[in-house]
Amino acid sequence: MTSRRILAIDQGTTSTRAVMFDDRARAIATAQVSLRQIYPRDGWVEHDPEEIWQATLNVCRDVIAQTGGIAGVSAIGITNQRETSVIWERATGKPIANAIVWQDRRGAAMCETLRASGEEPRIQAKTGLLADSYFSATKIAWLLANVPQAREAASKGDLAFGTIDTFLLWRLTGGKIHATDATNASRTMLYNIHDNTWDAELLKVFDVPREILPAVKDTSDDFGATSQELFGASIPIKALIGDQQAALVGQAGFREGTIKSTYGTGCFVLINTGTQALKSRHRLLTTIAYRLNGTTTYALEGSVFNAGTAVQWLRDQLRLFGAAGDSEALAKAAGGNSRPYFVPAFTGMGAPYWDADARGAIFGLTRDTSAAQIVRAALEGVCLQTQDLLTTFQADGMPATGTLRVDGGMSANDWMMQFLADVSGRVVERPAYRETTVMGAAFLAGLGAGIFNSLAAVESAWQRDFRAEPRMAAAERQAILAGWADAVRRTRGPIPGNA
Repeated sequence: MTSRRILAIDQGTTSTRAVMFDDRARAIATAQVSLRQIYPRDGWVEHDPEEIWQATLNVCRDVIAQTGGIAGVSAIGITNQRETSVIWERATGKPIANAIVWQDRRGAAMCETLRASGEEPRIQAKTGLLADSYFSATKIAWLLANVPQAREAASKGDLAFGTIDTFLLWRLTGGKIHATDATNASRTMLYNIHDNTWDAELLKVFDVPREILPAVKDTSDDFGATSQELFGASIPIKALIGDQQAALVGQAGFREGTIKSTYGTGCFVLINTGTQALKSRHRLLTTIAYRLNGTTTYALEGSVFNAGTAVQWLRDQLRLFGAAGDSEALAKAAGGNSRPYFVPAFTGMGAPYWDADARGAIFGLTRDTSAAQIVRAALEGVCLQTQDLLTTFQADGMPATGTLRVDGGMSANDWMMQFLADVSGRVVERPAYRETTVMGAAFLAGLGAGIFNSLAAVESAWQRDFRAEPRMAAAERQAILAGWADAVRRTRGPIPGNA
């Protein structure tokens, strides 16, 4: 097999995967390894960088072997869990500590201090982000302050920082390239997304030396090549991109107003805002969608903390069905007069509410409420949370109508996707290849390698396998939305005895 191929690496929170694509963006081989989660104490989440590196090597070698060897592999694209932070020794490449994962909350106190001192507006104005330990800055600050001799070594230029894309790039190139792309830089809370530079004022706020930071390049760019000894020959590395932005690219979301919604453990909705970094008035995040040929395209992002977790809870804790896929049949079969509302705020509510104290609840139970109706309510609750975000995008000045492209595990549920179309009033489309994150990395690497000669060529490679048009009567839709708003209000209210 010698035709031009693209090797895409998807280093995620729970697994590391490699997919080989042909020159028509068709997946022809896949390998995946689960990633161990490390919880040193409550609220702390870590990954072993060496485990990530070894898994990356293994899955890449696997798909290369599956597809006949290294000949014809034209480019590598990397997508990654965003914000997860690693610092390593430049001389040896050895990490000074485990990677601190995006979910880690050890920086929360620092963020609270920043908010109390009035720094959040300045942070948001420069980075598009809120002051939260979700992002990389407090993770870097913690490592430099708590790993012995780290601060001194950093001041001498002996250490390097990177998100996972940068760490993998360093290892793949044998320590020759220390770089990231604009999407990953935009998630550190240190990068000015308007000037496209590391921000001197923010580096001072977080006490991060400029010397440890990587160069920032376009999303599709020349990132060097792999060391020959890794795979038997050097492969050019042509793209780096954060995972949610990669999903937008994988959905061919290049036009202003294009919206994608990814359904996994949580739900992430991004809308392409074009060359305008639109400031949210409703606490959405402004982020870089991608940067190509020096031109930055921006996005607004909203996140729902609990989506797939609602189905997992019904399956594992309540044992209402055996496999997640069974939820679709139950939702279809749910009849009767009862319409409960399920607000799956197991770990609080994300955008647009940002209520960390909210907890999950089911409202509207009656004596004849069935298990099937509760399952239906859980699926509806995920869609209704999505609609909350779409309404917020509209309030921030983005289009009220337009196609919604969906991906992720829950998007396989046709019933749920039809309800999403009904309750949002939008056409919903699902691609033939649902792993859009790794597809986005492949598209960009192919663009950099000349396999695709334009964004229009990438758009033409995107294929749809499902489309749902709104068919719910307006009166029914408004009644459901009103009931949902009431359920959310009750969920966020004080719990008797806990006030």
